[in-house]
Amino acid sequence: MIKVAQCWDDGVATDLSVLEICRKYNAKATFNLCPGWFTEERIEPSWVTGKCSAWNCKGFLGGRMGLRDLREVYQGFQVASHCWKHENAGDNPDDVFLKAAQDARHFLEDTFQQECRGFAWPCGKHTLETEHLLADAGFIYGRTVENDRDVTNTDNPLALKSNCHFMATNFWELFEKAKKNSPVFYFWGHSYEMLNYDKLIEQYELKIKLLSEDPEVEWIDVKDIVPLCKAK
Repeated sequence: MIKVAQCWDDGVATDLSVLEICRKYNAKATFNLCPGWFTEERIEPSWVTGKCSAWNCKGFLGGRMGLRDLREVYQGFQVASHCWKHENAGDNPDDVFLKAAQDARHFLEDTFQQECRGFAWPCGKHTLETEHLLADAGFIYGRTVENDRDVTNTDNPLALKSNCHFMATNFWELFEKAKKNSPVFYFWGHSYEMLNYDKLIEQYELKIKLLSEDPEVEWIDVKDIVPLCKAK
């Protein structure tokens, strides 16, 4: 048996495709949200036309989830702090960073009425000091953008690694290696990276379908990785 976890960053409107697929195959997922980016109504994904000062992925804007239906959209899934407006550790004073991380957590706990002790480091940036600050504030893990064959091989879940990005060309090779080397296979990404392109969405759906149909796979939430780390 191998436990499989996935998470998705930012809280963009393209998460709707991921949510639909995960519900279809009863797959678990954690969504790392930046509440300060949300508007009252959803902003739909779009392609950049003309000049655009907003960050985009290959000319594609992933949109934003709306506050009005936020709870309904992510109902049944775990959510985690990704800071208030994606504030990077080390690029901001530590007190500013910590407040952004905690503000997001408190907002999500109030909105979803569930404990929210998970965290994903914006841009993967973290320092020893900010790791300690999050631990002292009650966060139990912080996902980085670094990879490892065995994500449980750590005594510091505040610098939690994943196995790979969801679009890694060697995704299935890494999955098979994880089966041999680790109790967990963990991948992550941004849903806007699929660009609302049917072929890329279909490729992601195939991954979720095959994982869900594998009798050796058990879906878990990212927070469920933490006790496995401590047990090593």
